[in-house]
Amino acid sequence: MTGLEVLLVILVIVIIALIAFFLYYFFRGSSGPISLSRPMESRVDLYLDRRLDQLMEEYSLITKPKLNTFKAEKATELSEDELKVERLKRFRDEMTATLSEMEKRLDVLEAESGVD
Repeated sequence: MTGLEVLLVILVIVIIALIAFFLYYFFRGSSGPISLSRPMESRVDLYLDRRLDQLMEEYSLITKPKLNTFKAEKATELSEDELKVERLKRFRDEMTATLSEMEKRLDVLEAESGVD
C-alpha cells in the first residue's frame, strides 16, 4: 500500500468514527421515539414528559392509574391539537409568502404611479 492509500483508509475510518459518534450522541439517553424531522423538539418533549412524571411522583399529585386513564382519554385530542398546530404553521408560512408578494406588487405599482 502506498502512503496515499494509507491516508485514504485512515480518513475513511475517521469519518466512520465521527458518524458513529454523532449517531450515539443523538440517540443516547433517549427512552422514547426521536423524530428525525424535529430532533430537538422531540428530545425536549421527552425531557418534559419525564420531568412531569417525576414531579407528580414527588409531590403525589395524582396516582398512576388516574394518570394513565387521563392520558388514554386525552391522547386523541392531543394528537389532533398537534395536527392543528402544524396546519396553522403552514398557513402562517403561506400567508407570509402571500403578504411579501403583495408588498412587492404594491412597491411596483407605487413606482409606476410615482407615489412615495
